[in-house]
Amino acid sequence: MKRLILCLCGMLAISAAEAMEIRQFDDPAKEERYETLIKDLRCLVCQNQSLAESDAELAKDLRTEVYNIIQSGKSSEEAVRFLTERYGDFVLYRPPFKRITLLLWLGPFLLLAGGAVFLWKQARRRAAAAQQDATLSAEERRRLQQLKDRFQG
Repeated sequence: MKRLILCLCGMLAISAAEAMEIRQFDDPAKEERYETLIKDLRCLVCQNQSLAESDAELAKDLRTEVYNIIQSGKSSEEAVRFLTERYGDFVLYRPPFKRITLLLWLGPFLLLAGGAVFLWKQARRRAAAAQQDATLSAEERRRLQQLKDRFQG
């Protein structure tokens, strides 16, 4: 039984070590740029995971690509440009503000404004209806007075 537990622990340790990617950088600034980039770029396979968080094969390949770009001395902007040319703006967590992404950027504000206008109109409509209900015609006032007299007297 001890051997089985020891064997399982060893297999778990090996699989955990295999999952870790170790990258060697000759400059700490390059390592920092690499870490920032893989946190800011989206995994194309996983939903809502960055390249840093994802274990997908494509994410590993993209991390390697980013590593190679940074190691070759290119800037972070060049790495981002390379990936967006290849995979589109979806790879970015913060897509650029341009005509095709206009609704993406302005949509929440438009929905909020539309909701505020709707609520304002509803409130005005209810206030007008309440005011109209509060005003009685001469016939309604006469009938109300008759009912009051009948029940009070």
